[in-house]
Formats: sequence, structure tokens, C-alpha cells
Amino acid sequence: MAEEILLTQEGYDKLEKELDNLVYVKRREVAKRIKTAREFGDISENSEYDDAKNEQAFIEGRIKEIENMLRNARIVTDDEITGETVNLGTTVELKDKETQEEFAYTIVGSAEADPLNFKISNESPIGKAILGHSVGDVVKVEVPSGLMEYEILSIEKTRKKE
Repeated sequence: MAEEILLTQEGYDKLEKELDNLVYVKRREVAKRIKTAREFGDISENSEYDDAKNEQAFIEGRIKEIENMLRNARIVTDDEITGETVNLGTTVELKDKETQEEFAYTIVGSAEADPLNFKISNESPIGKAILGHSVGDVVKVEVPSGLMEYEILSIEKTRKKE
């Protein structure tokens, strides 16, 4: 049985949009590129043809990957996000107990993770460690550089983008 993939509604919608673009736009574009490249003649030494076929393989692989994610997705509902405990769809303000540095992360499903925009996966070391905890809890996290301690300063439901 396939593993359940937790997503926020925003993440689910984003994957559906990407899938539609790949199926109805990108797939057609690459098919045209392949057809055009074939018209150049001998495909054994045709770099345009090779590039288009490689892109086609990538697109088809990504389509299968997204279809699988959507098929096994469970959207975390608003009812499950209280703001009382850390869950998908919450933004959590943390304080590093060693450096006293404060920062905030939004907890999302693994398919939505974007660390550069402070969206971390519920399956990441920090995400996994803080899941289910409340404001005031001090959580120990095993990271590649060692053991870190974070205090949860605040938790709030992530606002949906309209």
C-alpha cells in the first residue's frame, strides 16, 4: 500500500496546476519539438532530437510522480489545524536555546517544502521534532551538526492565499 502524503489545500492545488501544465502544455510543446527534430533527417546525430526526447522523459516522469502524490494525498483540513499544537498548515516561531536566535517556519507536506521560503516539511528533522508540541515546549532536534534545542514561542494557523 502506498504511503499517505499529507498536503495543505494550497499544496494540493499547486500540484494539480503543475500537472495540468505538464499534461496540456509541456507535453504538447515537446511533442512538436520531437516532430520538428525528426524532420531534420538522421536522428542518430541530431542533438535537438536527443534534447527533446530527454525533456519528454523528464516530463513523463514528473507527471507520474505528481499523479502518484495526488492519488495518495490527504489534505489536512482546517478542523485539524487549531493553532494550539504544531501541525501542517501552522506557522511556528522558534527560538534557538543556544544562540537565542528567533525564526519562523511554516509546516507543510514534503511535496510542498521550500526551505528558502521558510516552508519546511513535516518529515524534516525540525518538522518531525516539533509536530504535536505546544507553545512553551522545548524540543530537542538531532541535526547533522549535533543536538539542537528549540523553544516554541508561538503557533498560528497559516493564512490562506486568496
